[in-house]
Amino acid sequence: MAQSLEVLSRRTASMQGIRSIVHTMKTLSVINAAPYEHAARAIEAYHDTVLMGLHALLNQIGPLENQQSTITSKVLIVFGSDHGLCGNYNEALASHIAQQFGDRLAQTNVLCIGAQMADALRDQGLAPDETFLPPASVDGIGRLANLLTRHLDDMQRARGADDIAVWLGYFARDGAMGQRPETIALLPLDRDLVQGLQNKPWASRSLPSFTMPPPALFRALLRGHLFASLFRAAAEALVTENAARLALMTQAEQSVDDRLEALLSETRSVRQSEITTELLDVIIGFEALKKPR
Repeated sequence: MAQSLEVLSRRTASMQGIRSIVHTMKTLSVINAAPYEHAARAIEAYHDTVLMGLHALLNQIGPLENQQSTITSKVLIVFGSDHGLCGNYNEALASHIAQQFGDRLAQTNVLCIGAQMADALRDQGLAPDETFLPPASVDGIGRLANLLTRHLDDMQRARGADDIAVWLGYFARDGAMGQRPETIALLPLDRDLVQGLQNKPWASRSLPSFTMPPPALFRALLRGHLFASLFRAAAEALVTENAARLALMTQAEQSVDDRLEALLSETRSVRQSEITTELLDVIIGFEALKKPR
């Protein structure tokens, strides 16, 4: 059914307004992602320093005793999004978590970052034990990582756990693929990591030294490793969230542009038809006046 020129003009103006909003969201996604990328790179340098400290400690005290600690507390921390307009970001990660862990989550405490992520986990039959608000800025990443680190310490002390197992679930960048859901075991320390540091020669003429008791220094370095890993996971989650939003807004912008082009084409056709009709009316009227009475 042909539409009037007035209706088409109104629909075109509305679509142009939508395009303006989509373009603004696309621009904000690019702007917001940059500080989180810088934060992720910065924490890598800090993490390297922590690992260097652990390397120095192992160089002086020798290999760690291979004791089988009793893990009485298991924790999974999932980083989601609460800001929306990023597609099935939360749902895809929740589905990946459910496939990876399955029945093991029945004995695991789930800490969730983001209320929408909590809902996505519940849809998978995984009810989070606690939900935290995601950071709204770069400064909030450090506060969140510190809060989670203290929370894990409190859980370990409250339960008298000999050791605690911690996994992280989040979206990580994946080059040309954009992003991928990832679950990593954070604690206990990876054996390959520890053995690599133990076997790595100390590349300096000056031997490392420290004044703290080795057990206290080891706990401090372990806490630094925990904080850096949580910080990096939160930063990666925010980078990939904005990347997902950017991709979605780019698709939406293309769809709006296609619809605008169709509306403008239809508007030109209707306008041409109205002009042709008016010209025909003028010609018919002129021919009628020319006829003798």
